[in-house]
Amino acid sequence: MEQLAAAARERDAIVYSGLAAYVGMAVGEALGKPAIAAAMFPLSPTREFPSAFLPPWRLPGWINRATHLLINHVLWRMFRPAINAGRQTQFGLAPRKAMWQDFPSLYGFSPRLVPRPRDWHADWLVCGAWTLPAHDGWQPPAALQDFLAAGEPPVYVGFGSMAGFDREKMGRALVQALDGRRTLFYPGWSGIDVAALPPNFHVIGATPHDWLLPRVSAAIHHGGAGTTHAVAAAGVPSIVLPFAGDQFFWAGRLAALGIAPHYVAGHDIDADKLGAMLAFTQQSDVRDKAAALGAAIRAERGVDNAVAAIETFCQRGRR
Repeated sequence: MEQLAAAARERDAIVYSGLAAYVGMAVGEALGKPAIAAAMFPLSPTREFPSAFLPPWRLPGWINRATHLLINHVLWRMFRPAINAGRQTQFGLAPRKAMWQDFPSLYGFSPRLVPRPRDWHADWLVCGAWTLPAHDGWQPPAALQDFLAAGEPPVYVGFGSMAGFDREKMGRALVQALDGRRTLFYPGWSGIDVAALPPNFHVIGATPHDWLLPRVSAAIHHGGAGTTHAVAAAGVPSIVLPFAGDQFFWAGRLAALGIAPHYVAGHDIDADKLGAMLAFTQQSDVRDKAAALGAAIRAERGVDNAVAAIETFCQRGRR
């Protein structure tokens, strides 16, 4: 709070995210600055779907809304003692019992994946996917270029920062299900022994998604918000093996759009299940849906929309 207050005193607004949320709201209140949430998955309560921290269950509307309120309440109770101590120390403010309500929130996901709920507050905005500028000057390693040029588009496999799962089981399932198919494998934090992979696997390092994913036939991934949007924007089908957090939510969204099979949790995957999921991604109607969705997402201007919204909130705060 001390650091944020020092940085924000001469600024127009505070944009915060993740675990810094309560700090951002507390400092914004103390300084009289607009405090604007930014998130990659929905956190605001709605009757239309359950909390993104839960599997994509089909529940009555009132229960959906209750799951959001309950999880937000639990998180607030966890952070409330430290937040109130900081408020008192830094600003001399009395303890706050209830969490802030109806604060401006910007969401960097595609309305094609999550249409804006009809019951949301007017200041809760779905901006569209937030993407970095294209890596126009990036050059792939020669070995990667050669691999891509040597045959049909490969399957991409990558689990990002996921770790702590049964890597031997996952490795066996991948090798057996892909069964000689050309594969690009990004090990990330998985700990999978790349030396034990067969020759049809080409191991890569960190590679810009906007360059790589349009060149693959399908992507096997963990379902994080960023990877989900990158694969969808590339116009290729997904196979989602979620592990935690909002990954199950995104897996359900892709399956509902018909561009991914129903997910299997990463800890439960085996070669037979993965083989059936791969077969799903090769269906022509699935590939057509993925291509159409990719074109729509690539046309979004999520960053522009977020900037315009921040300017609006700042102008409102000056009145």
